[in-house]
Amino acid sequence: MIARLQDDQVVAVDEVDYQLAAQLITAALDGDGPLEARMAELFPWMLALSPDGRAACARALVDAARASFSTGQPHLAVAELTSWKETAAAIAAGLGSEPVEWLEADDALTAGPVERP
Repeated sequence: MIARLQDDQVVAVDEVDYQLAAQLITAALDGDGPLEARMAELFPWMLALSPDGRAACARALVDAARASFSTGQPHLAVAELTSWKETAAAIAAGLGSEPVEWLEADDALTAGPVERP
């Protein structure tokens, strides 16, 4: 394990980061089928995303991996992977399928404070 100081905290770079890099390289270089299909084999949670979502996820993960490993910041790729994985989990749980009802700022002011339970 390699540790380095970044923003006054210690960031550990271990085999998880390298395993992620190896998986992304394998998916990117394997020539059988589209990138998103190859990556969905490695990361089955991607199947919860729409076809367009899988394509966007695959491209974002490859781009994040290229940027993070070329700058020596592997945590960026891990953060991107975690973000997409959590999005897929939320979609699989049924979140995001209903429209969001946004409250207007004026409504919040006229309603007054909300009572605590």
